[in-house]
Amino acid sequence: MSIKNVTVAGGGVLGGQIAFQSQFMGFNVTVYDVNDSALKHSEQLMTSYPDIYKNFYADGEKADKVIENIRFSSNLTDAVQDADLVIEAIPENVNIKKDFYEQLSRVAPQKAIFASNSSTFVPSQFVDSVDRPEKFLALHFANQIWVNNNAEIMGHSGTDGKYIDELVKFARDIRMVPFKLNKEQHGYILNSLLVPFLDAGQKLWANEISDPHTIDKAWMLATKAPMGPFAILDVVGLQTPYNLALSRSETDEEQAKIARLIKEMIDKGHTGLAAGKGFYEYPNPEYQQESFLKL
Repeated sequence: MSIKNVTVAGGGVLGGQIAFQSQFMGFNVTVYDVNDSALKHSEQLMTSYPDIYKNFYADGEKADKVIENIRFSSNLTDAVQDADLVIEAIPENVNIKKDFYEQLSRVAPQKAIFASNSSTFVPSQFVDSVDRPEKFLALHFANQIWVNNNAEIMGHSGTDGKYIDELVKFARDIRMVPFKLNKEQHGYILNSLLVPFLDAGQKLWANEISDPHTIDKAWMLATKAPMGPFAILDVVGLQTPYNLALSRSETDEEQAKIARLIKEMIDKGHTGLAAGKGFYEYPNPEYQQESFLKL
């Protein structure tokens, strides 16, 4: 098959980026979300992307037309009616995802491949909720996908290899670098390395060992890295780490502390880079200033 029509389910920070990048590269794109308010928010998040693309891509001028060429729908049946590929980018909650896949299976055309952008879960956790297990797999992107252009592709034991190959091709077609995993792994390659790092930083904060800026400074100074864990969390957006900490909180008091601290920030609207404030204030965060690593 040849993928032409892409539906992105979930128009949040990363879902919106996937949709924008796919349409920029010439695919027909529909964004689905639960209501018109969420869709309006998704469209608003995209308004800053044309300027970014003009500075990043030689052909970035065409980004001006992207938003007007994306279709937005809060009706799932309508959103997937012609879909060749449905990329799920909804919250990191097992029950929400299972319910979504059950609904999607009832209304999606049989030709459609289902791909999850889940950051931490694996396809086999949801395969019983889909009606086409052979066409179900994971396609994981990193935030700010125009520059962090890796795409991790992971099937489960029942995924037909030809659909893995199809998504490798799709990833290349939208200027991603595909990384095909040989077997299921929670966190894929990237997050298997990144999540423990971010978790370590959050534990230092939650246990009052030090504050986020000092922790970032220690890491950046010692490793010459451009960002510390809390700057990275701002780029990721705090909703995802909150969901992850909350899912672990029933059996882990440290994770419960982390969830409470992040929830306080979310309730204030300090959800990270996209909101203009998280652990840092944007567009000129302190960690990017020359003085940040000075005594």
